[in-house]
Amino acid sequence: MAIRLGILGYGNLARGIECAVKQNDDMELQAVFTRRAPESVKTQSGVPVYGIRDLEGMKEDIDVLMLCGGSATDLPEQTPKYARLFNVVDSFDTHAKIPEHFAKVDASAKEGGKTALISVGWDPGMFSLNRLYANAILRDGKDYTFWGKGVSQGHSDAIRRIPGVKNAKQYTIPVEDALRRVRASENPELTTRQKHTRECFVVAEEGADLKQIENEIKTMPNYFADYDTTVHFISEEELLRDHAGIPHGGFVIRTGKTGMNKEHDHVIEYSLKLDSNPEFTSCVLVAYARAAYRMNSRGSFGCKTVFDVAPADLSPLSPEEMRSHLL
Repeated sequence: MAIRLGILGYGNLARGIECAVKQNDDMELQAVFTRRAPESVKTQSGVPVYGIRDLEGMKEDIDVLMLCGGSATDLPEQTPKYARLFNVVDSFDTHAKIPEHFAKVDASAKEGGKTALISVGWDPGMFSLNRLYANAILRDGKDYTFWGKGVSQGHSDAIRRIPGVKNAKQYTIPVEDALRRVRASENPELTTRQKHTRECFVVAEEGADLKQIENEIKTMPNYFADYDTTVHFISEEELLRDHAGIPHGGFVIRTGKTGMNKEHDHVIEYSLKLDSNPEFTSCVLVAYARAAYRMNSRGSFGCKTVFDVAPADLSPLSPEEMRSHLL
């Protein structure tokens, strides 16, 4: 019997899940739930759309609910609320607030006898796993994480909120010299500015003060002030033609030493190059939905992270197939 998924929220991530389900024969998408008027939402897959008020009445029809809202305001409220009623998977990515989020979701899921997997994606998520594996193997070492080249949706949105900005895309780019030094086992101490640069492509409103916009971007605290930032003003046509996609990626690297006198250097590196950040993230979410369903069926209730999931629970392959083809 196929694992029945529901989706809450219909944006880029939800559309990615629709695509991912098509590639997983043991999954089927039952419904999309939205805060908007359901009749205004047209899904790619033709799956029915319901209002959020209908969600609780469909508990028996959904094995895992995929929460596709944002980490700022949606998931802190939605995941604890629905983890009492459904097995859930979310992509909460505010790293500093994960412990607090975990505690709230854990209490709710245990109360309802459900399994909740939080902070699933590639960072946090796949990058987190690779940091853990590398730390466990190279105990005397140093961690480095680089993001990009890719579109930062949060930073792009921050630019679009500046008066006089009509549209914008922002790219996070690793500094090549920093990457080279890390891979050469130099173990450098790198500042924020030394690890990444930011490149902005901005469409300004007619008559806007370009120098003022550029200054506001470059001095924006928490977003750009700590980075070397380049601002390009381009036309709307150029933005739509050259910057329509949402690519991303990055590197997790651990350097370490072994030997009685630490005479040997080692580098573990995991990298991603993604054409579509939301579609790749959706594929990760769907794999972990399988794990949530299996873990719940075994009585493993409460909140979990990627650290708590056995690799075999992610795969549709049988144990025999995994041993034959992947081991």
